Amino acid sequence: MDASGKKIAVVTGAGSGIGRSVALALAGAGWAVAAAGRRVEPLQETARAAGAAGPGADVLCVRADVSDPDDVAALFAAVRERYGRLDLLFNNAGTFGPGGVPVEDLPYEAWRSVVDVNLTGAFLCAQAAFRQMKEQDPQGGRIINNGSISAHVPRPHSIAYTATKHAVTGLTKSLSLDGRPYGIACGQIDIGNAATEMTERMQQGILQANGQLAVEPVMDAADVARTVVHMAQLPLEANVQFATVMATAMPYIGRG
Repeated sequence: MDASGKKIAVVTGAGSGIGRSVALALAGAGWAVAAAGRRVEPLQETARAAGAAGPGADVLCVRADVSDPDDVAALFAAVRERYGRLDLLFNNAGTFGPGGVPVEDLPYEAWRSVVDVNLTGAFLCAQAAFRQMKEQDPQGGRIINNGSISAHVPRPHSIAYTATKHAVTGLTKSLSLDGRPYGIACGQIDIGNAATEMTERMQQGILQANGQLAVEPVMDAADVARTVVHMAQLPLEANVQFATVMATAMPYIGRG
C-alpha cells in the first residue's frame, strides 16, 4: 500500500478493451492504478472514466510500448517514484496480428510483431515487476498474465497468436515457481470472447475449424474484470493459478 492506504497496480494495454475494464474495476475497488499503453489519449479516457465512476480514483497514465525495454523501465520507475511500491501487475497488452493469414503466407515481420508484444512484452513487464516486488519492503506482490482460450486451443490461421499465448502459460508457471521465496504469486486468466474491439469480427462471422463461418457469442468485458479483481484481492498466501472466463455458449468446449 502507498501512504494513502491504497494498493498499487500496473495495468498494461489499459487504453481499451479488457485492460480498460480491469483498470476501472481496480480503481473502483480502491486501488491506485498505473495505466500503461502506447497512446496517451486512450489512457486519459480511462482515467476520466475512473474519475466519473467515483471520487478518489487515482490513475497514473504512462505511455509505454511493452516491447521496448526502455519504455518498460521508465514505466516501473514512474510507479516507484509516484507510489513507492507495487502490489499487482496485470500483464494484459497484446495483439492478434494479421487475422486469417495461412501459416505459409505469414510475413516474418508480422510474426515478429506478435512475439515482441505478446511474449517479449509480457516477459519484460513481469521481470520489472518481479524485481520491484522482490526488493520492496514488505516484500511480495502478484502478477496476473492475460492468457487466452488460445493458450489451450487454436483458431484457424492464428499461429503467431496461439504460439505466444501457449508461451505465456510457460511464463506464468516459471514466475509462479521462481516467485515463491519472495512472496510473489503469479496466476493466469484465459479469456474467451469478451466483447472488445478485438472481438468485433466474431459478431459478424468468424472462421471455424470445419471451414464454415459462424457468429460467436460474446460476454461483457466487465465480467472478466470482476474475476481479475477477485484474483488480485486474495492474500498472497492464496493464488488462482489458472482461471478460464468465457462466453457461456462460445464454441470452445467441443471446438473442432
